[in-house]
Amino acid sequence: MEPELSMKSLFRENIGEALVGLFVVVFAVWFIWFAWVSTGGGAKAGAIHVTALFPNTTGINVGSEVRVAGMKVGTVSAQQLDAQSFQVKTTLALDPAVKLPADSSAAITSEGFLGATFVSLIPGGDTVPLKDGDTIADTQGAMDLMSMVGQFINKSGSAPAPAEGAAEAPKP
Repeated sequence: MEPELSMKSLFRENIGEALVGLFVVVFAVWFIWFAWVSTGGGAKAGAIHVTALFPNTTGINVGSEVRVAGMKVGTVSAQQLDAQSFQVKTTLALDPAVKLPADSSAAITSEGFLGATFVSLIPGGDTVPLKDGDTIADTQGAMDLMSMVGQFINKSGSAPAPAEGAAEAPKP
């Protein structure tokens, strides 16, 4: 039996395994590309990088979306704790085609009770657009839902105390 003939017959016998192997390799390459883009590694070329200081960034990570009016216009590209203010310095990579006013504000919000958390930009009225390296001064951090629920539960059973020196209302 010739070696060349045996390779051809071996390939014919194992064509199913070869196709499955090819599919696995293609799927792995697609998954790596998807993960790269989803985590902010594939930020748009020429993106405008602006910073914002937030008191609380719960739910926001590198790769989280930045939206204006519900539309994605960028991603969170970096986060670090500011040693002076103890706030989170968040770097946003914005699409250069979107010209946001320099006095825009940023807030961390979510799509709903269990929805994804994202940075929402609210356009201001300035005629000068945000430039690379600018800082968004007006920010609002994430709401801590568990502490809000705890405050509601703790305050729900107590009646307001009467003011000192106030006369009681006559009983009918």
